[in-house]
Order: sequence, then structure tokens, then C-alpha cells
Amino acid sequence: MRIVIQKVSNANVNADGEFTAEISQGLLVLVAICANDKQQDIDWLCNKIASLRLFADESGNMNRSINDVNGDVLVISQFTLYASIKKGNRPSFIRSARPEVAKPLYDSFVTCLSNVIDSNVKTGVFGANMKVGLVNDGPVTICIDSKEKE
Repeated sequence: MRIVIQKVSNANVNADGEFTAEISQGLLVLVAICANDKQQDIDWLCNKIASLRLFADESGNMNRSINDVNGDVLVISQFTLYASIKKGNRPSFIRSARPEVAKPLYDSFVTCLSNVIDSNVKTGVFGANMKVGLVNDGPVTICIDSKEKE
């Protein structure tokens, strides 16, 4: 799995022209799933997200986790995180899992994250054409690949 985490002051998503979800202070998490992802990838990423210290303490240092600040999380499926641009100018998404494989893993990711985050975990609509709005706070943006553990 490959994710991009953005610390946000607020974020929202519209799917197929309809308002879907919004959060205030918290994390926007973009998620891509490849065909060989397993539950262990999900578990590792969810625990990592819950424990990452991305929020400021009283001294202004990034020492607080999402749970420490009671922040919300907005999860958006984004298969394009596995884009390959090795050949030509049109990205290839061959490494992204097909929807029939990706959807159950995405749902499992959302459930797992809901179990380790003390606040709300909201989502977009898997496979929909979405418009995501956000105010990146910091800005803080972290990219994580479960296979590389970095």
C-alpha cells in the first residue's frame, strides 16, 4: 500500500457532484492499493498513522499524534499513487490493484484505522470521481509505502 498523509486544518470531499464528508483539524489520507497487499500492510500503516507525531505541543514541536489532539481523519482512495511514468508521457497504473481486489482491502483499511483512531474516520466514495478540498497545515505531507516501511 502507498499512502500520502497531509496534516490539515480542514478537508472535504465531493463524490460525483455530491457532498460526501468533511473534517476539521486532522489528517487527510490518500490510499492506493496494489495487487499483492495483505492485511499486515493495512495493520502496519494504520498503527503508524495513529502514532505519527505530526501535531505541535506547547513548545511548537511536532510531538503529538492524531489521538493526542482528538483530530479527525478523511480517507480517500487514490489508485494514481501507483502511477509509473517510465515509458512515454501517459502514466501507467498497472501496479494498482483492480477494483475487485482493492475495494475489500480499502474497506479493511478504513475499519482498521477506525479501530486505532479515537476520533472520526470519514471517507470519500471508492472508485468515484471526487473533488477533494483541503487546507494543508504546516504544510505537512508524508508519503509512506508499506513495502518499504518508510
